[in-house]
Amino acid sequence: MSTAREHPDPRATLRAGLPDRYLTPDDIAEIFEVPKETVYQWRKKHTGPPGFRIGKHIRYDPTDVHAYVTERKTADQAAA
Repeated sequence: MSTAREHPDPRATLRAGLPDRYLTPDDIAEIFEVPKETVYQWRKKHTGPPGFRIGKHIRYDPTDVHAYVTERKTADQAAA
């Protein structure tokens, strides 16, 4: 029996509803199944979900991530 706290899959959390915490670049990389470096490049190029800084740490508001996904899906459907 493990006493370590298990972290749920962030993708499952977003499917079930918005998580009650800000997401990290690791979470974003796992959700979108991309390398973490890609997440940093998105931020640098202003092409991915909007993030913000807390001190030296980057965080993502789940509401903004959800809006970004919705926007991308809409744009993709319009292009098809």
